[in-house]
Amino acid sequence: MAMMTGEEYLASLDDGRRIVAEGEDIKDLTTHPQFATALKLVGEGYDRHHRPGDDASGPYFKIPRSPAELKDILELLLGWDMVTVTTSQGLLALLTAAARIRPANQEYAQRIEDYFAHCRDNDLRCVQAITDAKGDRKRPPSAQDDPDVYTRIVERRPDGIVVRGAKLHISSAAVSHELVVMPTKNMKPGEEDWAVACAIPVNAPGVTIVNTSYAPRERQADFPVSSRHNMPEGFVILDDVFVPNERVFLAGEIEHSATFAHSLGLWERLGGTAHLAEYGDTLVGLAQLIAEANGTERVSHIREKIAEMVIYATLVRGSLEAAIANAEASPEGWYFPSELYTNAAKHYGAAEFSTMIRHLHDIGGGAIVTAPSVSDLEHAEVGPFIRKYMRTKDGIDGEYRTRLFHAIRDFTADAYGGWQLVTMLQSGGGLYAQRLVARKHYPMDDAKALALKLAGLAED
Repeated sequence: MAMMTGEEYLASLDDGRRIVAEGEDIKDLTTHPQFATALKLVGEGYDRHHRPGDDASGPYFKIPRSPAELKDILELLLGWDMVTVTTSQGLLALLTAAARIRPANQEYAQRIEDYFAHCRDNDLRCVQAITDAKGDRKRPPSAQDDPDVYTRIVERRPDGIVVRGAKLHISSAAVSHELVVMPTKNMKPGEEDWAVACAIPVNAPGVTIVNTSYAPRERQADFPVSSRHNMPEGFVILDDVFVPNERVFLAGEIEHSATFAHSLGLWERLGGTAHLAEYGDTLVGLAQLIAEANGTERVSHIREKIAEMVIYATLVRGSLEAAIANAEASPEGWYFPSELYTNAAKHYGAAEFSTMIRHLHDIGGGAIVTAPSVSDLEHAEVGPFIRKYMRTKDGIDGEYRTRLFHAIRDFTADAYGGWQLVTMLQSGGGLYAQRLVARKHYPMDDAKALALKLAGLAED
């Protein structure tokens, strides 16, 4: 097989998949405005990475075999579209899960490795379908009024399984090729049917993806960020979908039910931290620019807020470096990031992200959400007045300052900004999950030994 071009990628989406958006069945993704930007981004990614030859493959299929290679992948990842990022992270998570379950189940591990090779050889894009509908959160899967609110096996056949359920918050599912389904939590005895992990083509019979989007439809110039960077959000329905055995990675083995979620969480949190580090620097840049445009860059409380933002961005990046520097090797020789530093970094970056946004909004002022539109700037009669009164000093004209306000609003205070606030908090699991994993991997015995030594209670 060979790598696809952008044109070939677009053609591959015409495969009979069932996509719903805004109450309508979408027959052609390439002509619907909700998917235009996403398809452009992914298609350009295919063209940018394309190389001829049957043995060629994209860098997003690279398996890190040293901390240095892991760092290289992360640096490249920041320039990829979301679909390519989730493909890389998701497949590395599967390989991590394979390494962890191999001692108990060689067959599942081999199926995962074969699936990785299938995606690489066919240049496919994958998304991870993990979050279930969950129903009443107080009840386990087996005690729900509707057993389907956690994705489950409803039939076992000699040649495969049939699954039913829904997966929520699946970004870019509609414009990908594969759904990698996995349990959302650890399953207990009696919950074997809900311990299921498998790979399902997006166009498999029984799969429906309902889409929402934060993409702007009008006034593109007023949305300089989200008009160029947006992806559909998928609500994935699995209505009695058949999965052949070779695509089944877990089918009832509850002792491994949490392995997939933990493995995915590790890689999603690492990627999320990389983006938080980049966004931290971006927020600092926006804060400094708008302070200079407003003439407040020397005001003491403004300087203090920007200093705090600088420390945030630096600590997130430093923690990311620590996660890579302390990477660990699997028995197969693959490297995965430090569980402790990855989870601590993602927790800190996510928990303090909203505070950094608050600082930016406090520094920028109310015009972040009230500045006239770019169309108003171009109005023959009122445009000159807007430029006159939005100007602050030499070098800061009214149009520059207005456009800067629009960038801040779009990035942090509008539909895309709201999406960022939620996803930065929830990507890779919420803060509680990161605290649990960080505590589990923290060298508590070493900390206790130091405390005992300090108290004079340590044995020689």
